[in-house]
Order: sequence, then C-alpha cells, then structure tokens
Amino acid sequence: METTPKEFALEQNYPNPFNPTTAIGYQLSANSFTTLKIYDAIGREVATLVNEVKEAGTYSVQFDGAKLSSGIYFAMLSSSGKTQMKKLLLLK
Repeated sequence: METTPKEFALEQNYPNPFNPTTAIGYQLSANSFTTLKIYDAIGREVATLVNEVKEAGTYSVQFDGAKLSSGIYFAMLSSSGKTQMKKLLLLK
C-alpha cells in the first residue's frame, strides 16, 4: 500500500557530481501542475524535465547533461505554489 507523501520535497540528485546522467527525485503532497527545470549558473533554462499535472506521490526523473559543458547547474521544482532548488555539479 502506497502512502501519499506528507511534504513537498526536491531531493538531491544522485550521483552528484555526475557525468553525464543523474537521477533527480521529488515528492508531491497534492495533485498539482508541476514543473522541474534545469538552469545554468547564470539563470538560463537549459532543460525542462517535467511540465504537467502530476498526482501526489514520489517520482524520479533522469537528467542527461551530455550536451552541456562542465559546471554548476540548478534543478528547480515548482508545484502547488511552492518551489525548491538544488545545486547539481556536472564534471566531464
């Protein structure tokens, strides 16, 4: 029996640092339109991983940074009026 997460949470990606792929986990406590986007160090959006209505639950998505240069990136999760951000490190 699955239980609905009690909190909205963006987990740290694994592995971190990564090359070139990493898994990003997140939890939603309510059904809502959800976005998970990746930004570079100067704030440019480089990828959209999630952009849809999601049910409450626990999720994991893969991010492939093969076409990006080494550096710091940020994953930003937004849902139900809440936002969290985590730092990702891509080392090639």
